Amino acid sequence: MTSTHEHHEHAAPSPTRDAAAAGLAAAPHDGTAPWDVVVVGGGAAGLAAALVLARARRRVLVLDDGSPRNAPAAHAHGYLTRDGIPPRALLAHGRDEVLGYGGVVRTARAVAVTGTVGAFDVALDDGTHVLARRVISTTGGRDELPDVPGIAQRWGRDVLHCPYCHGHEIGDGAVVVAGDGPLGVHAALLWRQWTPDVTLVRADAALPADEAARLAARGIRVARGGLAELEVEDDRLVAVRTDHDERIPAAALVVRSELHARADHLAPLGLEPVEVERAGVVVGTTVPADEAGATAVPGVRVAGNLTDPFATVLASAAQGAFVGAMTNAELVEDDVRDAVDQHTRLVTGQDPSPDGPWVLDEAGWEDRYAGVTAVWSGRPNAALVDHTAHLTPGRALDLGAGEGRDAVWLAERGWDVTAVDFAATGLARGEQAAAAAGLRVRWVHADVTTWASDEQFDLVTSHFIHLTPERRTGFVTRAASMVAPGGTLLLVGHDALDLAAPVGRPRDRAMFPGAQQVRDELLATGGAWTVEVAHAVPRAITTSDGVVTLHDTVLRAVRAV
Repeated sequence: MTSTHEHHEHAAPSPTRDAAAAGLAAAPHDGTAPWDVVVVGGGAAGLAAALVLARARRRVLVLDDGSPRNAPAAHAHGYLTRDGIPPRALLAHGRDEVLGYGGVVRTARAVAVTGTVGAFDVALDDGTHVLARRVISTTGGRDELPDVPGIAQRWGRDVLHCPYCHGHEIGDGAVVVAGDGPLGVHAALLWRQWTPDVTLVRADAALPADEAARLAARGIRVARGGLAELEVEDDRLVAVRTDHDERIPAAALVVRSELHARADHLAPLGLEPVEVERAGVVVGTTVPADEAGATAVPGVRVAGNLTDPFATVLASAAQGAFVGAMTNAELVEDDVRDAVDQHTRLVTGQDPSPDGPWVLDEAGWEDRYAGVTAVWSGRPNAALVDHTAHLTPGRALDLGAGEGRDAVWLAERGWDVTAVDFAATGLARGEQAAAAAGLRVRWVHADVTTWASDEQFDLVTSHFIHLTPERRTGFVTRAASMVAPGGTLLLVGHDALDLAAPVGRPRDRAMFPGAQQVRDELLATGGAWTVEVAHAVPRAITTSDGVVTLHDTVLRAVRAV
């Protein structure tokens, strides 16, 4: 179904819904970027899809050529809360709701859709083009009626096909059902629910005994012949005549139409309608799709009568809403993929950080230490305890030792520890803690981003050193080179998952790679490594505002012997 508008293009000057008024409307379209979704068809299915998408803050354009299938009908029935509403009024309400959430409705007809998922080109009948990441087509179908004078003019008024749409209004009036075969019998029995005065007109020469018994039991008269003409008085159907010249009084005539999908615009994509049969009779054509409206072309979905010839207005709207939600889910996955790619490019240094690097150098750490007696809690980092407690103590290297609590804990466990940091104050505090515990630790005052040793260690560990991508790659390479065969590399950092957490963390994503990026950097160094852990590990901390969940990126790998 589609509907008409008085203007070429509609966009609400201000959202009308509460959520939209609060600033949650879809982002305005700048006229150059592709629309998130172009919905071809502005009937119940198309508007329902657009409403779901606009509420999801998608940039959505509805193309409406002003030719709804149910235009001849005075009222639409069976639509919960809107029963009896004129079809065009129903669509006007729908347009207002879409506009209220920032959607755009344009009076135009799509003539061709080309392109691929993420980059569709929709050509319009005025010669212009619109671009879209996704396309939803809800253009419905065209009813092909029996070739009998007067039927087309009275279609949707007193020439009918759906008892659920019109049966109640007929009441006890006389209904003539024109139809051959089992579909004709089915229609007559169905309409008998709404009126006791039903006549089945059929051209078939013989009526099977079981069907005759069913019709007779329900008091349905059968007349032989095909339709010849309609008798109309005062713009009202009063009777039909058969080609056997039998006159049958009728307040309504029921005929079977063939609903042919309006899908020419999809032909460039290779989407062609196929015939739909019921009881061996072709009842129309539709564009094949699965239950979620997905066609054989990725990124193109369909809903309503374009894919379901039996869908009512309410069913079409439901299908449209579901297809809209499925399309948004696809776009969410696209957006996630793009965001992951952007994040990867940042943390690997392929793109510059828009915020500039967050760096705390030696002088910065000295300033930080100078203001307090201790920065850290005095407890070892949880990841160190969890991921090394199972190891047999040997020689350990702590890169970026800070105030030395990790180095002291390792020494307490029996490790022969070398601890490296560029902040002299931190090293001095670590040395004091080791001495107080009666432990020996080798303390090295150096910058871990340039320092290296010819020695090799059974454990090389580093916690929360955050470097620019180019410096981090060199750091991982040096750290890996100092792991002895059979030794363990444990690299722990803050995760970008927590950049929005209420802990005052810098927002430079390039400085916070995920465990998978650190893993890839390690594997790129060459050598044989078994990556045992590459996870984002949650832990709880207590702040002035209460408990907050944070995540550590943990990479634990063992070098081959």
